[in-house]
Amino acid sequence: MVLKRNIYTVLFIGWVLFLTTLSLFSFSGLDTGTIRIPYADKITHFIFYLVFGVLACLMLREKTQGRMELGKAMQWALIAAIAYGIIIEVLQYALTQDRMAELGDVVANTLGAFAGVLLIKWYFSKERPLKWKF
Repeated sequence: MVLKRNIYTVLFIGWVLFLTTLSLFSFSGLDTGTIRIPYADKITHFIFYLVFGVLACLMLREKTQGRMELGKAMQWALIAAIAYGIIIEVLQYALTQDRMAELGDVVANTLGAFAGVLLIKWYFSKERPLKWKF
């Protein structure tokens, strides 16, 4: 029952741990194949932070039982995603030897987070049947 009441919190924490692992550990020994997709890493950053933004908003809704206004939750989710993305890039620069910190990654992360919170705004808009408040 506790898991059901906190599902978005668990998903969000799991997602953050997943992102941290992917961002700070080396996977240089993996065979990535021969298919090359232009800007695949930036697309991946965008998608990962889109999910971060969505899950952060849903977690805030869950934790406040919908009492936090949608706009405020979107702001906090966006701030958290951008700050987390910058911190991860700094940690990559400072702690890893085969990972690179890139400004392009921060931009992709930020755009993904914006897309995630805008997706939440659209999903909980007046045109949708699901309401932000419980």
